Amino acid sequence: MSEAKGSARGRADTKPEEPVLFVQSALVEPVMLETAGGRVAVYSRPAPYPDRVNEDSAVLIPLANAGALLVVADGVGGAREGARASRRMVTRLAAGLTRAAPNVAESSDPSIRSTTLDAVEETNRELLERGSGSTTLAIAELRDGQARPYHVGDSEIWLIGGGGKIRWRTTSHSPTGYAVEAGLLAESEALGHDERHLISNAVGASDMRVEIGSFQPMRPRDTLLVGTDGLFDNLRSREIVEIVRKGPLHVAARDLARAAAERMTAHDETEPGKPDDLTFLLYRRLR
Repeated sequence: MSEAKGSARGRADTKPEEPVLFVQSALVEPVMLETAGGRVAVYSRPAPYPDRVNEDSAVLIPLANAGALLVVADGVGGAREGARASRRMVTRLAAGLTRAAPNVAESSDPSIRSTTLDAVEETNRELLERGSGSTTLAIAELRDGQARPYHVGDSEIWLIGGGGKIRWRTTSHSPTGYAVEAGLLAESEALGHDERHLISNAVGASDMRVEIGSFQPMRPRDTLLVGTDGLFDNLRSREIVEIVRKGPLHVAARDLARAAAERMTAHDETEPGKPDDLTFLLYRRLR
């Protein structure tokens, strides 16, 4: 298991054989990796405040038979507690799936799913026992040209088509997320809503629940996005899609990071903008 930490710059593509962790990262450029028959761009850095601790964590977990898990976690509960919670979540996932490697190598759907859920439930119990800190979680399981989402809280997973259509997306576990999904609140209203920061589900809560979707096929020009709310609170859906769908993956990731960072510090009341930690992974299949 390796860890990308500090202010690392982007590097040439590598194909890791073990989990790659991104904890308290302050990346200058996206890190490029290869896995699951495709390429992944990973970006994570703290909110634009002096001496800010990045509460987000991420991990890429390669699986046997050309599979992988792409994971982000956004810690809640204060900088140090939030960072610990998100780190604990991703490291437990990485360790659990590494220990389960002999079973995972069988490409057994129940094995991957049960090991993933066990890691989430164990982390939830640990955080409850400790009594401080919680985290959101978004996981995309990649296998055989398909993606399956697992999520808790307001970190999100999107599948964006090459033509600019959001083919599917998770619903944020939050009052505003549910209101938008029900058609009671427009996206523009949600981005500026007073309760935008509230979530209704988290790892570390007594009523935590994991929402799991079915496998969705990925086409060669599709891009899978897994990200924390530092992205979705600062850019409109159409802005994200327009950036993500075009050009090489490393360019799309770089431009997405820059657009979100600029919005955080613009102080333009006509645009969404909320300083926050920013973490996302973009994945595309190789043609």
